[in-house]
Amino acid sequence: MDRAPPTPLDRLLELADAGLRASFARPPSSRRTPGQAAPAPADERERRHVAGLMRVNHAGEIAAQGLYHGQALTARSEPTRQALMQAAAEEGDHLAWCRDRLDELGSRTSLLGPLWYAGSVAIGALAGLAGDRLSLGFMAETERQVEGHLESHLGKLPADDLRSRAIIEQMKADEAGHGRAALAAGAAPLPEPVPGLMRLTARIMTGTAYWI
Repeated sequence: MDRAPPTPLDRLLELADAGLRASFARPPSSRRTPGQAAPAPADERERRHVAGLMRVNHAGEIAAQGLYHGQALTARSEPTRQALMQAAAEEGDHLAWCRDRLDELGSRTSLLGPLWYAGSVAIGALAGLAGDRLSLGFMAETERQVEGHLESHLGKLPADDLRSRAIIEQMKADEAGHGRAALAAGAAPLPEPVPGLMRLTARIMTGTAYWI
C-alpha cells in the first residue's frame, strides 16, 4: 500500500521534533569526538571562556541544522535536498562533540537553542524559495563565514587546551568540505547585501550564546 505524502502539519511536527532534539537531546555521533578527553582548564576564568566559545559553537550547529532543514524543505530538486540533508547529518556530529566538551568543562548549552533553530529554519526556507542555485550559494557562504568564525576561536583558546582545539579543527575541515560540495553542485554567488546581513545575524547570535 502506497504511503500518503506528508502534509504541511507533518512537516511542521518533524521540524519541531528536530529542533527540540538538536537543542536539548544528546545526539549520537557517527564519529568519535576528536582529541583525547581532557579536564577543564585549572584556571576558572579560562574554563568559563572556553565554555563560552564551545557554547557558541554548539549554538551555531543548532542554527546550521535549522538552516539546512529549512532549505531542504523548499528545495526544488531531490539532489539539492539530499545534499542539504547530508550536510545537516554531518553537522549532527559537531553538535555531539561540542556537547561532550561542554560536559567536560562542567558547563551547559545555550538556553536559546529552540530560538536559534526556529529562526534558522525560517531563513533557510526563504533561501530555498530563491531557487536551488542561490540556496546552494547560501550554503557555500554560510560555510565560508563559519570557517572564519572557527579560525578566530582557535586563536582564542588556551594554548594547552588540545581537546577543544582538535574539535574545532575537525569542524573547520568539515565546513570547508560542505562549502566545496555546494560550489561543485552549482552554487551561485549571493548578491549584496545578503552576505553582510548574514554576518550581522551571526554576530548577534554568537554574542548572545556566549553568555546565555
